[in-house]
Amino acid sequence: MRLHDDIHNYYEKIVVEEIIKRKLDEKYDDDVMADFCCTVLNQLPPRYIRYDVDMAFYLPQAERIHMEERVQTAIDVAISQISKKKNLNDQPS
Repeated sequence: MRLHDDIHNYYEKIVVEEIIKRKLDEKYDDDVMADFCCTVLNQLPPRYIRYDVDMAFYLPQAERIHMEERVQTAIDVAISQISKKKNLNDQPS
């Protein structure tokens, strides 16, 4: 068994869906997006799964909605952090 191929954090899928929905991947370069994703995922509890289809079948709708809300909040926090960092970097020394 290779852990990295067989198991993943389900929140990663939800985060990517929300990033695409908000078109953040078009706004930021790959380097910023990598840091951004780490910032978002570090705010969320891990939810490790093997197959996405299992989550689609067994996850109650209310829990899925709660997970999506947590992702939206985590993304909003990460955007705020990126904005603050950018503003600090843009200030003259």
